[in-house]
Amino acid sequence: MSAPVFVVPAERLTASAGPAGRVLVDGPEGRHAAAVRRLAAGEPVELVDGSGTRGRGVVAAAGRDFLEVDVAELVVEPPPTPRLVVVQALPKGERAELAVEALSEVGADVIVPWQAARCVVQWRGERAAKSLSRWRATAREAGKQARRARFAEVTEAASTADVAQLLRSAALGAVLHEEGAAPLAGIDDVPGAGDVVLVVGPEGGVAPDELVAFAGAGAQAYRLGPSVLRTSTAGAVAAAVVLSRTPRWR
Repeated sequence: MSAPVFVVPAERLTASAGPAGRVLVDGPEGRHAAAVRRLAAGEPVELVDGSGTRGRGVVAAAGRDFLEVDVAELVVEPPPTPRLVVVQALPKGERAELAVEALSEVGADVIVPWQAARCVVQWRGERAAKSLSRWRATAREAGKQARRARFAEVTEAASTADVAQLLRSAALGAVLHEEGAAPLAGIDDVPGAGDVVLVVGPEGGVAPDELVAFAGAGAQAYRLGPSVLRTSTAGAVAAAVVLSRTPRWR
């Protein structure tokens, strides 16, 4: 059975590279480890900072709401390449968190919330801040669940013009569309470096003028398969298809 993973601040893991090598796990993570998981001295754990650093060690001491971990090995994992950027049109309700969770677990490196023309949901004012906070918290928890050392970044909400700019600088730009001329599974030459940008539209689909803008930015429309998926699942499926054609999954 794999050792449980807990998130700690980067400076604590960096400090553990010294002779002492002991890291305090407190706050919500410490309470979960001590009170819920009931970890005891001698049990193996992994600590990550969400930015690529992973520490492996054993519990040295456990209190009511904290652990002290002796880190025996510290590894800094390089950023994966190619970098997978998924532009996710805003889904309705709980499907937003489902989309972010699945994308994080599959291996998306950057998730870009997109205010597409046909999105029912609108991010404005206080609602935008709260929604973005939920997306980022979901990405963090999903990254931890997936045992990632480097969590997916969730950016500020993007406009269609912002997405077009991302596509212009991408090594590969793909827009998911049910009428795409080519299947996404048919891409055999996924670039080994740079950004692979996947655009996932809303439930109502990508609007014609958005398709034109994205085509002008160098992106091609691809169909995902014979069935039409919900926006909350299409991104994760597409990410898996693309990643399976890179060294990251081989």
